[in-house]
Amino acid sequence: MKRLITSTKLKTMTLLILMLALVTASFAQVKYHAKENVNLSVSGTSSMHDWDMKSSKGESNVTFTMNAAGQITGLSSLSFVTLAKELKSEHSAMDKNAYKALKTSQSPIIAYNLTSATLAPDGTIKCQGKLTIAGVTKDADLAATSRINPDKSITIKGSKKISMQQFDVAPPTFMMGAVKTGNDVTISFDITYTKQ
Repeated sequence: MKRLITSTKLKTMTLLILMLALVTASFAQVKYHAKENVNLSVSGTSSMHDWDMKSSKGESNVTFTMNAAGQITGLSSLSFVTLAKELKSEHSAMDKNAYKALKTSQSPIIAYNLTSATLAPDGTIKCQGKLTIAGVTKDADLAATSRINPDKSITIKGSKKISMQQFDVAPPTFMMGAVKTGNDVTISFDITYTKQ
């Protein structure tokens, strides 16, 4: 004999479905993109003076989890890519040697792809991902901050110190080897994303 669903059970099931729908709706996956508002720099030291190379070129896609109030509650995906030759210093000779060290003719891109992330209530993001430089990909943890701007765009800013030798990059030299760069560099980024 078939059991009939009682009115009470039907009401309970309907209520559960509505609650599930509300919870799902209150945490949405929202895609953002950046292409114009990208600031990337690589800075380091040398036996003569500190140096940096900067770029405003690159492309990044990110997916945020956001609640009904429009606050960021999570980060589920992030990718960034740029051409290494877009990094420029104030000295073309330095750029040429840096591109050679970065093996740009064989491996032209610098890229980062997120594998996981945690977001603190203050907007601090701890990212784990894969960083590719000079054709070598390594695990790389990044610390960053996020903020929602008045126009609803979102800015992610942070930096990461790395060893060039970790990516099989020999620190470049200049002036016939008279000026030698240090092995460690700091990659800094400031990227503003707009909703897709």
